[in-house]
Order: sequence, then C-alpha cells, then structure tokens
Amino acid sequence: MHLSTRVKTLTPSSTLAISALATELKNAGHDVIGLGVGEPDFNTPEYIIESAKKAMEKGLTKYTPSGGVLPLKDVIIEKFSKDNDLLYSPSEIIVTTGAKHALYTLFQVLLDEGDEVIIPAPYWVSYTEQVKLAGGKPVIVETDETTEFKITPEKLEKAITARTKALIINSPSNPTGMMYNQKELEQIGEVCLKHNLVVVSDEIYEKLIYTKDKHYSIAQLSPQLKEQTIVINGVSKSHAMTGWRIGYAAGPESIIKAMTNYVSHATSNPTTIAQYAAIDAYKKDQGFSEEMKIIFSERLDLLYERLIKIPGIECIKPKGAFYLFPNVKKAVEITGFASVNDWVTASLEEEKVAIVPGDGFGSPNNVRLSYATSIEQLEKAAERINRFITKHMK
Repeated sequence: MHLSTRVKTLTPSSTLAISALATELKNAGHDVIGLGVGEPDFNTPEYIIESAKKAMEKGLTKYTPSGGVLPLKDVIIEKFSKDNDLLYSPSEIIVTTGAKHALYTLFQVLLDEGDEVIIPAPYWVSYTEQVKLAGGKPVIVETDETTEFKITPEKLEKAITARTKALIINSPSNPTGMMYNQKELEQIGEVCLKHNLVVVSDEIYEKLIYTKDKHYSIAQLSPQLKEQTIVINGVSKSHAMTGWRIGYAAGPESIIKAMTNYVSHATSNPTTIAQYAAIDAYKKDQGFSEEMKIIFSERLDLLYERLIKIPGIECIKPKGAFYLFPNVKKAVEITGFASVNDWVTASLEEEKVAIVPGDGFGSPNNVRLSYATSIEQLEKAAERINRFITKHMK
C-alpha cells in the first residue's frame, strides 16, 4: 500500500527508540531509571479528579462546541488577565485536545505550501514535523550555550526570506529549560514587526520557573505584537493533567475562527469531562503548581550539582521546565564512542539509565535528562552515569 509523501518526510523519534529499548530492559527484569519522560511524575490533584466525577454525574458527557465550552474560555481569559496582563474575548480563544493539537491546528490554518517557519534549535521535536505536515518548511537557526540556547535578533534577521511566515518561541524551553527576558523578547519582537512575522509563543512551562526571573509573554509587550502572536498553553504541565488533553490557543479572531473551523472537521470538541475538570483546575486552584515547583527546584539543584562534577559533561543550569540539556561531546570523546547516540544506547544497556539524545532536538552534541522523578532515582542515575564514563575513559 502506498503511503503519502507527507508521512514519508517525518523524522523518526529518537525519544521513542530509547523508550522502546528501556521498556524491553524493564520487561526483562532490569532496574531501569528513566530520565526521558516529558511529564510531571505527580498524579492530577484530587480536587480536579472530583470535578471530573461531578461533571459525569451531572450528565456533562455530550458534545460541546468544537472550540470548547464558554465557561472554560472564561477562566482561560481570567488566567491571561491575571498572569500575563493580556485581555482576550471568547472569540479569541480556542480550547484544543492538548497544547500539541493547538500547535498542529495552527500550522494547518496558517501555512501554505513552501511557507517557512523559523525554529531556534534546540527545539521541541514536534515543531519541525508539524510544520512539514502542514506543507511548510522548517528553517532551523542554531543556538548554543553562549546565548543560553536563545535566538538573537541578528540571527533571526539573517534567517528571514520572502517566504518566512512565522517564528516559534518556546519559553521556558523544552529541552533546555532556558527562558527569554523582557528585553530579549522586545528585540525579537521588533524584528517580527518589521517583517510582519507571526509569532507562535509556546508557554506551556510558564508555571515551572525556579529563579526570580519573571515570565513574559511576547504578546503582552505591545498591542502590535499581541495582534501578531498566537499564545499556546494548557493544563498538562501546570496541573499534572498530561493525559486529560486540554490545551488552548489565544490570538487574533480570524486565526482562532479558522482553527475552530478546522477542528470541527478534524476532532470535533476536546473531551467534555476534561474541559469541566480544567475549569476547576483554574477556578479552584489550590496552589498545586507552586508545590510542584518547590519539589522540582530541589531535584534540579541536586541533579545539576551531580552532573557538572562528572568528567566530560558540561551543563548550564536551566531556569524552568523540568529538563537538563548537558553537552556530552567531551564525554563521548573520552569514552571512545562514535556518536552521542551510541553513547546513550550503551549507557542504557550497561548502566540502565535512559536519557534522550539531542539530535532529535536539533543539538547532536547534547542529551536531555528529565528530573521528573524522585531524588533517590536522580542520585542513582548520576552515580551510574559517572560510573559508565569512568569505566570507559581512555
């Protein structure tokens, strides 16, 4: 059977390959420590679970409008006003089946064949694939530790062509945990306004910041930038609701209307029960994200301090999300492996530590480690990585 060209262009996920090997080893009885997971290791708070039960008991299990129920849009509007000093109307909000689906839908309605989207590397693995699925062309702009993995106005300007349609900003970032400050966003915003670029601002890790740095949405910096920005967010990371699949987008009414029309043919509405649970996640917020933040901050400090003492590993400390993105080029060289991928596979096979190679994120000299697991597991993981490197050092 013949497959479509668009599917054939997709890049296989290196994350899934490592996960499959880790699962195989676990099933064989090995003590595998997984540092590849991209979700909080906390259960959804009980008050949210109770809200879902009550919704079901009330019979709130039917279809809803494709773009989400109005009460959920209202609490999202309140969230934007309180947290980001942004004012939206219900017609400027769409609720989607997770933040990933908000991004996918946006690219489908935004891009024509050959339109270019600038994506700073390192990047979340699905950005490039979603752009390709919409007929667009990902334009990768490389960054490194010298700029804290952030794109500069100069690099952005050089990457713009007549076909450039949009720029993706992810702050705090998956996989680096880095975030843009107000001045950096203002400078990037000036370039976007100059060239009339749409800004796709992925802010899903907004609530998980471990420094005194303030989160800024580029949309809040000026009315002009707000008109050219689509903000992507959701409850997956902030309320440990990854499986509930509730995300949302906020932006100009014309874009949101197009996205709503698209999903009416693609998925219809997000899960009704999850929508009503998400209403109370915000409306009856009991400070769960603050509690998570304290725990994640402790884990970050521990794992970071352990990693930077390991031979061949270089790392800058992230400010948010729940990932470390160390450079392991020297570690690979001193242990004699041919590539980071080989090094990662060997560390899993020999020491049973599952980490994700950086090539899928556009940074082949790095690896991503999630600290969404216990302190005990993180300590053991650091010990095993150190032992692995020491054993193979030439």
